Amino acid sequence: MGLLSAVWGASYLFIKVALDDGVDPRFVVFSRIVLAALVLVPIAIRGGALQALRGRFGPILFMAVVHVSVPFLLITYGEQHIASSLTGILVSAAPIFTVLLALRFDDEERPRGIAAAGVVLGILGVALLFGVDLSGDATAIAGGLMVLLASLGYAVGGLYLKARLGGVPAVGVAASTMVVSAVLLLPAALLALPSEMPSGKAIGSLLALGAGGTGLAFLIFYTLIATIGPGRASLVAYIAPGFAVFYGVWLLSEPLTAGSILGLALILSGSWIAAEGRLPGQARSAPEVAVEPPKTREAA
Repeated sequence: MGLLSAVWGASYLFIKVALDDGVDPRFVVFSRIVLAALVLVPIAIRGGALQALRGRFGPILFMAVVHVSVPFLLITYGEQHIASSLTGILVSAAPIFTVLLALRFDDEERPRGIAAAGVVLGILGVALLFGVDLSGDATAIAGGLMVLLASLGYAVGGLYLKARLGGVPAVGVAASTMVVSAVLLLPAALLALPSEMPSGKAIGSLLALGAGGTGLAFLIFYTLIATIGPGRASLVAYIAPGFAVFYGVWLLSEPLTAGSILGLALILSGSWIAAEGRLPGQARSAPEVAVEPPKTREAA
């Protein structure tokens, strides 16, 4: 969880560096997906994880669109208008959306008791960010909404993965969704090829974003979803935003406002209460998750 948080939190930094160098958002997304596929596909083949995907093209296509392609594009386009640190904070709303969707689609993840108050608290944090840090700037508000919509896609994908791809090795799901996503985005990427060679810093950022922040991160994340469920796996969102803020402020000299700090605190505390159904420090027996853990050594 700590490794995933550190790597995932750095993704927004790498995206910002590539965008500041003039790389088109479509090419940024395509590059990270292709690099992730190059990391994940050999692992999936070696472990025989792709065999379990036979007859499941529909669910894989759904995941490729809703959980990968569209969220990646929304985050990257949105980050053209807002800071990388704020992007990381808004993506952390995914557990709130997971709980809200669970009210209708997943009784196991449904909030009970004080968990409902956590949802309200998280929503207040999002509203604060839009009212303070993004107020008065239409393009910034649009960028924030794109990122927020991407977090909804992550929530939908997490619940769908649990419902339709339970028992499938995590590395197989991750590899196949990246391959399908790359095919879907290829036409757009061809129209967004850089007119000149990006800087070494931008190329390094794309490599780190694809191999680490996408390939390795999604493998770990899908494994967590398969073993402990989407609600509890999304607890990574409590740690990753802290890394995103740290990287943005320290390495990109982005401003750290009181609104960002308070909004982050509200979202994270609300998400914790909503996903766990308890206040921090109070014990709660974990529900059983009717999903088999990945059977491959690489995905374990």
